[in-house]
Amino acid sequence: QLLEAKASLSLAQAQHTLQLQQAKAQMNNMVPKKQFEQLQNTLREEQCKTQQLQESLQLQAEQTCRQLVRTQEEHEQLLQAAVEQAEGLEQRLRNAEAVLAERAAQLRDAQAQLSRNKLLMEELRGENRRFAMALQAAELKQKSMEEKNQLLEEQASALKQLIGKITPASLN
Repeated sequence: QLLEAKASLSLAQAQHTLQLQQAKAQMNNMVPKKQFEQLQNTLREEQCKTQQLQESLQLQAEQTCRQLVRTQEEHEQLLQAAVEQAEGLEQRLRNAEAVLAERAAQLRDAQAQLSRNKLLMEELRGENRRFAMALQAAELKQKSMEEKNQLLEEQASALKQLIGKITPASLN
């Protein structure tokens, strides 16, 4: 807009200059004094308008420059904030990745420990089965021994009775 206004101003000035030259040329040839004065008044009015337009354009240009500087500063601040936010997010991502890697390592360790525990449990179950079979065999052996013991006790009792019967008879 500023460039267009300056171009319009330059064109208007050129036209006024041309009109002034034409007016002077006409005055030299056949312009009455009254018409010359009117043309001079018109020229002054146009110059005044041109001056006002120039001042207005200058003011607009300054305002536009200030606005542009403010906008640029705001954009730089927004960009800086975005960069800082991105850096913060990258740091959080790296931290999360580190925690995740640590947890994955812990999980692998726990899984390895679980596998070792399963193997140990299988070994213990096998041992328990062997102990149970050995215990069952020992119980069967104990029962057999108790039965033999019972039989021996019965035999010893019968033998005592027999000796008890034989001994008084032999003493007589």
